[in-house]
Amino acid sequence: MRRNRFESNSPGILPRLASMLPLLVGIFILILFLGGIQSVSDTTAAKQQQSLETALSRSIAQCYAVEGMYPPSLNYIKEHYGLTYDESQFIIDYNPVGSNLMPEVMVLPID
Repeated sequence: MRRNRFESNSPGILPRLASMLPLLVGIFILILFLGGIQSVSDTTAAKQQQSLETALSRSIAQCYAVEGMYPPSLNYIKEHYGLTYDESQFIIDYNPVGSNLMPEVMVLPID
């Protein structure tokens, strides 16, 4: 069989694209999967922060109800009221105002 010198030996763009389609679909699915994992991780971190804020608030209120004063420090709450949290994930800024005034408390995530 003779070949025409004007015919191209390389396949057209459409067959090349069709052969790359499974790879492109796989990459797209991987990106969606990783985005989903990140979304779940962000939601979990937000719920952990909210849970810590609730536990801290309850411990402060319990201390005031039992002892008639607000806790003088964060360590006092940890020691006497059993507050525990992952210190590698959150920072608690605890500023006591006075024994009869609610302390200023802020829970900050560590990125």
